[in-house]
Amino acid sequence: MAQDVIAVYPGTFDPITLGHEDLLRRATGLFDRVIVAVAAGHHKKTLFTLDERMAMVGQAMQAYPQVQVASFSGLMRDFVLAHGARVMVRGLRSATDFDYEYQLAGMNRSLMADVETVFMTPSSQYQFLSSTYVREISTLGGDVAQFVSPEVGQRLADKLKSRSAN
Repeated sequence: MAQDVIAVYPGTFDPITLGHEDLLRRATGLFDRVIVAVAAGHHKKTLFTLDERMAMVGQAMQAYPQVQVASFSGLMRDFVLAHGARVMVRGLRSATDFDYEYQLAGMNRSLMADVETVFMTPSSQYQFLSSTYVREISTLGGDVAQFVSPEVGQRLADKLKSRSAN
């Protein structure tokens, strides 16, 4: 009997971009189940809370029942093994990403030898896109409609408006 292949796509998703959504949609065609592992963000200062980021990912992927959203803190190894995943999905936009991700994949292989890392490149219109750039453009009053879903764009506007009111 064939075993379902579970993949984990980890990240901070602060916020989820159309590039993330592109990779997730394509990953659903490759794996039986994809778990989006939203990092608690212990190493990064996030604009959105963990619950807000999880809600945005859930909303963005609601049409894909094989996508599950969960949070994690600590070692990714522990999360992957606890969920029975056999694959980690990582996005690559550039050679700089590759250098970092290649080293990370090597470390992960040392920590969980039976889990494969699959590198995916975004569609061409999203190759330059990052959550950091989206936050920066939005913070400076720029239009991010071409980079995030309308729902995420509204959440960004609301978040920045509430921050400036405080």
